[in-house]
Amino acid sequence: MAARKKAEDYFRRPRRIGAPVEKAVHRRATFLRLLTYFHAERMRLLLLTFVVTAGVIAGVAAPIFQSQAIDAIAEAAYASLPRILLSMLAACALYAVMVFFQGRLSARLSQSIIRRLRRDLFDKINTLPLSYIDRHSHGDLMSRMTNDADNIASVISTSLGALFAGVLTLVGTAIVMLSFSVPLTLLTCLTVVATVLTTKLIAKKMGKYFLNRQELLGRLNGMVEEKVTAVRTVKAYAREERIIKEFEQTADALTKTGIRAESIGNSMGPLMNMISNCSFVIVSVFGAYFALKGWITVGVISAFIIYSKQFTRPINEIAQLYGQIETALAGAERIFAVLDEKSEPEGGAEVPVRTRDVIEFRHVNFSYVPEKRVIDDFNLKIEAGKKIALVGATGSGKTTIVNLLMRFYEIDSGEILLDGRDIREYSLSSLRGLVGIVLQDTVLFSDTVHYNLAYAKQNASTEEIERAAKLANADEFIRHLPKGYETVLTGAGSSLSEGQRQLLAIGRACLANPRILILDEATSNVDTRTEAKIQDAMTRLMHDRTCLIIAHRISTIRDADTIIVMEQGHIVQQGSHAELIKKEGPYRDLYLTQFAGQAS
Repeated sequence: MAARKKAEDYFRRPRRIGAPVEKAVHRRATFLRLLTYFHAERMRLLLLTFVVTAGVIAGVAAPIFQSQAIDAIAEAAYASLPRILLSMLAACALYAVMVFFQGRLSARLSQSIIRRLRRDLFDKINTLPLSYIDRHSHGDLMSRMTNDADNIASVISTSLGALFAGVLTLVGTAIVMLSFSVPLTLLTCLTVVATVLTTKLIAKKMGKYFLNRQELLGRLNGMVEEKVTAVRTVKAYAREERIIKEFEQTADALTKTGIRAESIGNSMGPLMNMISNCSFVIVSVFGAYFALKGWITVGVISAFIIYSKQFTRPINEIAQLYGQIETALAGAERIFAVLDEKSEPEGGAEVPVRTRDVIEFRHVNFSYVPEKRVIDDFNLKIEAGKKIALVGATGSGKTTIVNLLMRFYEIDSGEILLDGRDIREYSLSSLRGLVGIVLQDTVLFSDTVHYNLAYAKQNASTEEIERAAKLANADEFIRHLPKGYETVLTGAGSSLSEGQRQLLAIGRACLANPRILILDEATSNVDTRTEAKIQDAMTRLMHDRTCLIIAHRISTIRDADTIIVMEQGHIVQQGSHAELIKKEGPYRDLYLTQFAGQAS
């Protein structure tokens, strides 16, 4: 976890010149699209522009007053000195106030824009089809919501105002310097050339070290995350020493590369200071010569010393902002890529309140990957109130049938009918509202037991929740928890046993009181005694409902009205348990494997 935090801190902090920069493919289009999020912040942008402009004017004006004050002292014009000093004090004070408000306005602007961007992204993720979520790394989606959005926020809050102020400062300083002395301005520009060349040289050397460090950091981060996740396996096979050795090797390589990268990176500051000091020498020497010739005053020399610093600082800052802006645009492009994905279809009719809930699959074909069909010409009719069980080897297509019925995925061809009407004619919310589903992988939330049960039905009463828990035989163990139904499940219920987690999921389905019930390996993670309790609860829950059961255990499906045996997306056998057990075939083989002790 420490390695992950260090990795996140590294990627969030401002990039150094020469550090590897992630670039957007379509920069202009991404930039223009990002600008649309600024439309609602027009007044704040105008105010920020005013504040930055006022701050730059004050910053450029302060050295002018300093120059006048020095000349007044040199010429013994003491009468005008108080006015000049007050003007200089006012310019410095105004500059400080404007910088303060620039920071506050930039922060508010960035957080307002990122809030809307994150809201759009989160809303989009909730409407994406399950096929997209399955194809993409969950960590990658989370990274777009967090790291990519943070990079954009950082650029808006720190770089937007700084970039505008830097350009204005360059222009304003150049104008004032030229008005004082053209020759001295041209001499000062020599340090600017030296700064650009030095920056380019260092950036070239830094690039390979920062890239190598980034790769090693990612490898170390992945190693730590993997080993923490698999800590039980590591301990079970006594691999601690080997894992520690692998970690130390990668950490040592990262340390060496990091030292080299930071050494070169840290040399940037001293070199820039040296060039800046050279600028002071040039201004002092040539300024003194020009003053002796009477071309400029002593006050102008003091102003030039300050302006030479002001002139080089924005160039360095703008060069450093380049990497941050490129990274932010790359993050924005990644976010927009998700926003441009096709959402689940909206609209459709409401499922009638009174239906017989007859489900029929007609010549259904489906493939996750083109030309690799998972479901092939599948035909099945589930009569109202009947219990249909699907069995078969892993990969035979059982769970896919459930995904198609719930419209988590859309079929390639054929029809799935509900009371003779294609389910694609119904709205997704209406269709899914009919169905209660208990999956093999139980999903619980880091909240109270009450919240987790009530998730299936908004505004459910305490009595309804407790009744559903009793129906699922979960009430007894819930009441033994520290705070009963108000116990907070930390780590999404990681402190509960698999059986207890499954009982809560079944209780949630009981509370939903669905017209169609789907049980996908609902009892696979419980012991035999708990399974017996669940079977009793399931019998009551499935009464007078259309049910679709997926299971590997024969004991959980032998009472089904019809058992469907699947192989490679086809139905190879169907009938009751009594009928299938008398026939030679895969179902009889499965039965003998589980109950007669045959080797599987």
